Amino acid sequence: MDSTDPDRLPLRERKKLRTRQALVDTALDLFTERGFDGVTLDALCDAVDVSKRTFFRTFTSKEDVAMAPTQDLWAAFLEELERAEPAVGQPLFDVLRDTLLAALAGMPAQGWAGRVLLSRRLAAVTPSMNAHGLAFCDRTSRAVLAAADRRFALPAGSGLRARLAIDLLVAAFHQALETWAEEPGPTRDSLASALRAACAAAPGALTVTAR
Repeated sequence: MDSTDPDRLPLRERKKLRTRQALVDTALDLFTERGFDGVTLDALCDAVDVSKRTFFRTFTSKEDVAMAPTQDLWAAFLEELERAEPAVGQPLFDVLRDTLLAALAGMPAQGWAGRVLLSRRLAAVTPSMNAHGLAFCDRTSRAVLAAADRRFALPAGSGLRARLAIDLLVAAFHQALETWAEEPGPTRDSLASALRAACAAAPGALTVTAR
């Protein structure tokens, strides 16, 4: 999701953004109240007063709209990656971590964290959302690898290590989400703190020994 200030966009684009946000907010409320399978696409569109054609201009499915809060973060991450200017020799994992933190800082301070929590709770009891999430994660990881290779001139033969760095970031993010979601009153900024802690612990994961 583009982090451009909505107030500076043309009227038509502002209307699109308002409709998109209304679909996300209404979907999460209805799915939470009635269950994911208890809300048809027709019912969702009726609640927002839009046509199914309008819905499909923005989302591909009910799963897509239900998982929009975190998908927006990763879309912003990809945008940030195109602008990143790492120091020469900076480890790729550190570049990715800093880029994700920058994308997270661009998420709305109000409302976004609550939507992430609702989406997580729905995913925990909705198998189709988990399947959608896995597919999204794979597509995004491949896009990140391609962007990193193009932007940062990764050394020849480093594809496997680069993909593992991306996977490690994703794992750290999911662990941060799990810790964050159990906090009282979690916020966007507290998620950033949890992500920093998870990323800081990542290198030590390779040195944990078995007894």
